[in-house]
Amino acid sequence: QNLPVTFALDRAGLVGADGATHAGAYDIAYLRCIPNMGLIAPADENECRMALSTAHRRQHPVAVRYPRGAGAGVAVRRSLDELPWGQGEVRRRGERIAILAFGTLLYPALTAAERLNATVANMRFVKPLDAELVTELGRTHEAIVTVEEGCLMGGAGSAVMEALHAAGIGVPVLALGLPDQFIEHGDPVKLLALNGLDADGIATSIAARFGARPALVRVKS
Repeated sequence: QNLPVTFALDRAGLVGADGATHAGAYDIAYLRCIPNMGLIAPADENECRMALSTAHRRQHPVAVRYPRGAGAGVAVRRSLDELPWGQGEVRRRGERIAILAFGTLLYPALTAAERLNATVANMRFVKPLDAELVTELGRTHEAIVTVEEGCLMGGAGSAVMEALHAAGIGVPVLALGLPDQFIEHGDPVKLLALNGLDADGIATSIAARFGARPALVRVKS
């Protein structure tokens, strides 16, 4: 019916003590295939406020995913500003590798990027994906890395690869996210580390895949 409904998705990603039954690992995969649905993954508490304001003013359904617990500690503006619809932002300019971060994993991605001198984009939107930003980074970097706190199959990384394929860009892509298994209860910080989604894990995975210069392949459109 394409009604203006806002879905506030609490417990996005790993939830620690709540355990496997409450982990928000699959929402990206099952929502991005629904027509007319928007899906926003804010990076911190201020962006979450902006994302909810944005969703509330849209004339179609929009879901906003945010984690259980505390945010990154970013100051929250009192104003109800909106995010530019369907637009991500480049938070760090580097060389060779571009990390496309969805949601709260932006901050460990930035830390990893400092070690690797990589570019980092805060994607914000899973749907509509900022395809213009994705293709621009794909054309100007030797490799793309996607980072998300959700399942890999059908997730945000899949959306990025679809966009690159549609644009005829054959850049190598490394997708980092949750594996195809249920994650048991535990401290969220430790769980992220065990699944390679903290700063050390992201940097290690990128270095393991692209430590040498990655082969650069271009596909003509």
